[in-house]
Amino acid sequence: MTAREPLGAPPLRVERLSLSDSLSLAAGGSSPFGALGYGTPDDLAWMPTVNARVLSARGAMADVWHASEHIESGTTGVVRWRCDGHWMLGAIDLDEAVEKQGLAALSQHAYHDLFKALEQTGCTHLLRIWNYLPQINGDGGGLERYRQFNLGRQQAFVEANQAAFEGAPAACALGIHQGALSIRFLAGRSAPVPVENPRQVSAYHYPKTYGPRAPTFSRAALAEIGGGDVALFISGTASIIGHETVHIGEVLAQTQETLRNLRAVIAAANARTTATFDLAAIDSVVYVRHVADAPVVRQVMEEALGPEAHTLTHAVFLEADICRQDLLVEIEAHAVGRGALRG
Repeated sequence: MTAREPLGAPPLRVERLSLSDSLSLAAGGSSPFGALGYGTPDDLAWMPTVNARVLSARGAMADVWHASEHIESGTTGVVRWRCDGHWMLGAIDLDEAVEKQGLAALSQHAYHDLFKALEQTGCTHLLRIWNYLPQINGDGGGLERYRQFNLGRQQAFVEANQAAFEGAPAACALGIHQGALSIRFLAGRSAPVPVENPRQVSAYHYPKTYGPRAPTFSRAALAEIGGGDVALFISGTASIIGHETVHIGEVLAQTQETLRNLRAVIAAANARTTATFDLAAIDSVVYVRHVADAPVVRQVMEEALGPEAHTLTHAVFLEADICRQDLLVEIEAHAVGRGALRG
């Protein structure tokens, strides 16, 4: 395959910073394009936060995105967004108790408005989505809450004629202990290239035993982000082979399997671009179900990658429930490299 022509778009950049360094960027009165915060204050319009306990020693962190200087802010239904004309960051927070809707209906509502926002701004291609929902493994009246969420999400994708199967965006879905259904997303004017993991069944092809509607996401996605760079967005990755959880009850083995899956999806991504990505050099978010397991997960990562690997030194560890009750750890990540997508 040959490399595609470079994307003619204003560059999009991302950096992982401490909370203090993130806030210093806005000290002059001009906020960055946007950010996704971990353990950060919840009153910063340009930095929607993830409502989960930070377990890493560095404390509150943020992935700060930079785009062009001409940034417009707006709302579309329940969506708050920031857009520079080519790139878009958005956030949704919906409290079930306030909205008086079940999770399936609430998810469908949220994604319906999300797609309206994409249409309004012209940034019609989703690159990455982060989903956080309270009590993800809880019973939602006979159907697990994660399965309710999947039902509403996929229905909204179908109704909006968005790719709900092949071509679905990279995404994760984690359980928070309290708060609202929270969705954060990044979109642009050019479609990403979806990437699947050869060790796993594509999530959107899961059998019906996982619920009436399959999860709507690709294992990863590649996107040209201007300036000769390619971004790799890796969806939430866990100890799953085929479509089945492996190493049930063993956090050490689950972490090792998760790293093997990450290596596999990164190798698949590298085959689709002239950029080169490495497991030891990604910005990861590590979700652990049990706080006591965090040191074990970190030790496995140290042994596999080395204690000074960027993936570990810049990792954010969060307490969160994983989408399956038998999963103890999940890792998602992003990285940027020089290169182009292959044609």
